[in-house]
Amino acid sequence: MSKKFSFELLKIETNTKARLGLITTGHGTIETPVFMPVGTQAAVKTLTPEELKENDTSIILSNTYHLFLRPGNKLIKNMGGLHKFMNWNGPILTDSGGFQVFSLNKLAKIKEEGVYFNSHINGSKCFLSPEISMEIQQDLGADIVMVFDEPVPYPSSYEYAKNSNEMNSRWAERCKKRHSEENQALFGIIQGAMFKDLRKQSVENIVEIGFDGYAIGGLSVGEPKDLMLEFVDYTAPLLPEEKPRYIMGVGTPTDIIKGILCGIDMFDCVLPTRNARNGTLFTSEGKVVIKNSKYADDESPPDPICLCYTCRHYSRAYLRHLFVAQEILSSRLNTIHNVYFYNNLMKRIREEIKKDSLLDFYASVQRSAGRDQEDKQIQ
Repeated sequence: MSKKFSFELLKIETNTKARLGLITTGHGTIETPVFMPVGTQAAVKTLTPEELKENDTSIILSNTYHLFLRPGNKLIKNMGGLHKFMNWNGPILTDSGGFQVFSLNKLAKIKEEGVYFNSHINGSKCFLSPEISMEIQQDLGADIVMVFDEPVPYPSSYEYAKNSNEMNSRWAERCKKRHSEENQALFGIIQGAMFKDLRKQSVENIVEIGFDGYAIGGLSVGEPKDLMLEFVDYTAPLLPEEKPRYIMGVGTPTDIIKGILCGIDMFDCVLPTRNARNGTLFTSEGKVVIKNSKYADDESPPDPICLCYTCRHYSRAYLRHLFVAQEILSSRLNTIHNVYFYNNLMKRIREEIKKDSLLDFYASVQRSAGRDQEDKQIQ
């Protein structure tokens, strides 16, 4: 267990499973529930670390698979670790690389010893195992690292999911045995596909091994949203109350609120940054697709009640012009806004939990958004 990592459960809402907590790491504290912007290749696309801080980002996520292939974990270690390499002095979580191995390599070969695959960059033959993933993540020097596992695709057969579950438990044990960096927290990952008995078995196996925190994996991989939320609601209460709970890759604003109501503490998703580059802004009035012609002469800010840099200085008309003209500044200003929106949403959620009023907040969101517009949010 990490000497520099701790989790304090501060409050559970009286009428829901929503939790307030405080994570302490060697690079700072994190109030939960928290959203982690994704910095896949040691950068949150278009933003500097200073801009992330200015927009209240407390932790970012980087990608083991991509950094292993380029520029290489040994180079980053020799440069003083990931924090120094990217000039980010806050907490960092690195995933294990398992999801990318399988999502980017359809012909990856899974063996008990690990996974054989070809680099998506140059086609070279590569191999990742639980031990190698731990070595890479220790070289990177992240504050929180994840076990190496196979995320089961959707749909999958019961037999496949059961065999994968058993292998993932063995891999988790190997990760814990190999992990030796006392300043890093190691999180286990729950799999089990869309079978509740396998999810329960995965929880029992992974919790028995013992980790600093627990993630729910294998969701948001193509299954219907209602099914995803059903399994979040089923799995979260099975996890230890005193450890942080993380759902991987889930990140629409409404999905985040629903996950928090189920007792989840940590979230990550590429949605705010990817949508920004595609010209979609999250606002208190719903999604704004800035390329639409109706914004061509709109002098109002993207979100009339937002206090981010973009909304304080620029109009919808200007942002539309930048997007249509394919100016790089378009992606930067849109991303600043979306990251601020997500971080401000989490801040608002934490305030509502303190008041035991998250359900009321969620109900107001639903009333304002309408049943057919679930992603519309009220700040």
